[in-house]
Amino acid sequence: MGRIFETRKAKMFKRFARMSKAFNRIGREIEIAVKAGVTDPKMNPRLRLAIQNAKSVNMPKERIESAINRASSKDTAGYQEVLYEGYGPHGIAMMVECATDNPTRSVANIRMIFSRNNGSLASTGSIAFMFERKGVFRVEAEKIPNLDEFELEMIDHGLEELEHQDLEAYIYTSFQDFGKMHKALEEKGIEAINTELQYIPTTTKELSETEAKEVQDLVDKLEDDDDVQSVFHTMA
Repeated sequence: MGRIFETRKAKMFKRFARMSKAFNRIGREIEIAVKAGVTDPKMNPRLRLAIQNAKSVNMPKERIESAINRASSKDTAGYQEVLYEGYGPHGIAMMVECATDNPTRSVANIRMIFSRNNGSLASTGSIAFMFERKGVFRVEAEKIPNLDEFELEMIDHGLEELEHQDLEAYIYTSFQDFGKMHKALEEKGIEAINTELQYIPTTTKELSETEAKEVQDLVDKLEDDDDVQSVFHTMA
């Protein structure tokens, strides 16, 4: 019984840790959006998307408001968006998105994590060409009654690919058409569960189970860093 209790406690701890990380990540998204625009979501599309993502992970309303107020304060330096490139074990290319108030600290931490996990930090631009930046909208499939008709209609608004997985649909668009697609979905009354700009690899690499675990261990350690927002890689 004691071992079962410890296992449950460990799972609960991991769940709270993931939730805390998600709240911190979205809190920074909100602050960056406010710094780049205004505090009114109706007038700031990026802030509107960040708040939407916050709701998707059940982020408390008071925490959302706190992030907005903190970013609008003149006493707050705010976060910068920084992108780092590197190689993980077995030649897997990686893009690491950070939101930081201290880039010097961030780059030192990211370099250390790579080096301690059989990876290395790379120079800017040496890996980015292996990825395409795309907008990804995750929506409930039931909100799209006819996927075929929707796909044809949305091509005019920048749709590049539409995936249907179980109860959800994934809408992919280019970085340039991200805002256009967001506006089109709003006009159709389709609210996304989650909206992101992601770095999608143009080619991927198959690894053995053991090799994949090494790469995943590095990804996990990078994601555990407080400054890291997202990690993208070329592992299949």
